[in-house]
Amino acid sequence: MDRGKLMGLIIPLALSAVIMGSCVSKDKYLLKVDEGEKLSRELAALKSEHARLQGIREALDRQVITLQGERNDLEKARTELKLENLSLEREIVRLKEDNTELEKILQAKEDRLSKNIINLRAQISELEKENEDLKQSVDRLQSEAEALVHQRQEEMNEMKSTYDDLLEGMKSEIEKGKITITQLKGKLKVNMLDEILFDSGKTTIKPEGVEVLERVGEILLNVKDRAINVEGYTDNVPIGPELARRYPTNWELSAARATNVARYLQEKIGIDPTLLSATGYGEYQPVASNEDEEGRARNRRIEIVLVPMEITPVSRE
Repeated sequence: MDRGKLMGLIIPLALSAVIMGSCVSKDKYLLKVDEGEKLSRELAALKSEHARLQGIREALDRQVITLQGERNDLEKARTELKLENLSLEREIVRLKEDNTELEKILQAKEDRLSKNIINLRAQISELEKENEDLKQSVDRLQSEAEALVHQRQEEMNEMKSTYDDLLEGMKSEIEKGKITITQLKGKLKVNMLDEILFDSGKTTIKPEGVEVLERVGEILLNVKDRAINVEGYTDNVPIGPELARRYPTNWELSAARATNVARYLQEKIGIDPTLLSATGYGEYQPVASNEDEEGRARNRRIEIVLVPMEITPVSRE
């Protein structure tokens, strides 16, 4: 009860008691006093209750203030969470877009990889076929190589036999130093000084030379799969005036002598002309010094060279 209202009740009662004191009995007075004390006690109780309620109210006010602050904090946190949620939603959208783009890139890479795999498989298949072809080629070449080795061995044996026959057949001329016979690196060379075959300044084979060429030719007639190159060489002495009308230089002289020897081997001995060739080297490939007569005599020569067919000079058509 409000304090003002309570005092408004007590004061009228006290005045009423004073006024009535003169005309009321003692018992009634005492009864009123008891009622007044009772009211006082009630008033004190009401004051105490008011104070208690006031404390409760103040406590509640403080709680309200606290709760209001908490509410404000919650509202602030809620706002921050909304902003954070909005940011997260935007990030999710961006991540989804990135993921879509990455999926496109990944798909493109997978497509390229699939094409590369298909191409590689095709290349592997092709390489395997090429490898099989190469293996067959290797086997074929190995067989050909073995056959070639066998052929070379037979040719070497044949060349050795021809070499031995020439050594035996030309023994007298070899001993006199007029002929030398060499065999080296698949080549067999018969080197004859021109004095055996030709008179000085001549290109016609003389009788002694015919006899020597006949013996050489009969041995060469049995040679197979070999080219026979007839090569003419001279010293460096210039051609004399009379001879120069027919052979202006040593080039022409050496070529004419080589050609006559080749023709003799073809026409008189019967050697296949497709195996024969004639070349003049003149004075430009000496085997000795031209400073003395002995050296010049060695440089004036005819060489008959047997070589494998694959290294023969290319024919002119």
